[in-house]
Amino acid sequence: MYEKFLELPEEKQDKIRNAGMEYFGKYGYKKANTQDIADKAGISKGLLFYYFKNKESFYRYLCEFCETIMRKSICYEEFSNIHDFFELFDYGVKVKLELISQYPHIYEFSLMMFLSSQKEDTASSQFVNEMMDTSFEVYFKHMDVSLFKEEIDPKQIYRMMLWMSEGYILEKQRTGSSLSFEEMVEDFNVWKEMFKKISYREEYL
Repeated sequence: MYEKFLELPEEKQDKIRNAGMEYFGKYGYKKANTQDIADKAGISKGLLFYYFKNKESFYRYLCEFCETIMRKSICYEEFSNIHDFFELFDYGVKVKLELISQYPHIYEFSLMMFLSSQKEDTASSQFVNEMMDTSFEVYFKHMDVSLFKEEIDPKQIYRMMLWMSEGYILEKQRTGSSLSFEEMVEDFNVWKEMFKKISYREEYL
């Protein structure tokens, strides 16, 4: 589906990917302007749509690409040895930090991708929602559920943390503030400790 794009030199591909992540990450799927993306990438809008059928096709490609590189970036030997739910979240942050050097806007794009999927009724949104549903089983299959209180559902805690990320984005949009990965990580660590106290048995705190 993206054969012509994948024939480009890797450096050119990354320039187009980064432009897309920047504008979709800043404005969301609906408000991002493909002409702005093309200008940032140093190509014409017509050429962008030569590589990708339309805006939605390009957006979906970026969603798939981010999911793929996240999985490829995970060291499965290291990952499979982590059994603490919250340490797995920390590992995910570490992976994103390593990817930021090559894809500076991947974090903002990932957050906005989740938010847009809740608002838009498109094939891409359905794809993202399905991806989010399966991500729990993929990334948390090695966790030790015995650490949790009997009445706590780990998947529900996962969803609540995603909802908090959504609220974080909405608050930044409301106040006109830019997204900061470093600031988000600081806030995330506070949330993590709060959820850990709510979720874990006393002897594991």
